[in-house]
Amino acid sequence: MASRTSAPEKRPGFFTTIKQLLSFTRKSYPWVVWVLPLILVAGIGVGVGGAFLAQQRWWGLILWGIFGLMLGMICSMLLLNRLATGAMYKQIEGTPGATGHVVSNMLGRSWRADDMPVAISPKSQEGVYRAVGRGGVVLVGEGSRRRLEKLIKKEKTTARRITHDAVPVTVLFVGTGEDDIPIDKLAKTIKKLPKAVDRRGMTQLVARTESISQGAMSSLPIPKGVDPSRVRAPKPR
Repeated sequence: MASRTSAPEKRPGFFTTIKQLLSFTRKSYPWVVWVLPLILVAGIGVGVGGAFLAQQRWWGLILWGIFGLMLGMICSMLLLNRLATGAMYKQIEGTPGATGHVVSNMLGRSWRADDMPVAISPKSQEGVYRAVGRGGVVLVGEGSRRRLEKLIKKEKTTARRITHDAVPVTVLFVGTGEDDIPIDKLAKTIKKLPKAVDRRGMTQLVARTESISQGAMSSLPIPKGVDPSRVRAPKPR
């Protein structure tokens, strides 16, 4: 009799992951497939050159060559990781939900955020995202400042209820305007905010935020048979 337990999902191996990352990166930086091998060769050259300068024997030459290869691999991985991040920003720039991806994945442990907006305009699909962390509460508008003015004002009032005006509430806008922040600079801008609370205060701030957010969601009428976790903003007609 066959077992009903499903087999655990097999994760891709190291080389498969590198291949996928390289394929993703070369869409924005085609020259990366030539630069990475050159870095490996340069690393081996540095190792072999160091062996000759140290006047090593043949076995020392091999060891220094291996050391150079490892050095080249480390430098290649660092460059690939940096280019992959840049390629990610290039591909998501200007797409709805890009801000949610950044605030939920790129801020580190000192911040808490969701990839779904806390407020959204059903007509334009522009939204407001919220991040809570050591720097207080940050509201990020994705879209036109004019169209998001009311949503930002409402969420700022909610944020002040959460913080009791004890921590700062910062408002940012993502875009290419004069006072806007480019999507690739958003995470860095938020991380640079001065720390307003300690770790214990952050935990309490996150708990209050989740409590008020859940209360706001529970006050909305949800049709029977609809999973609340799958509720999305209505599409424009």
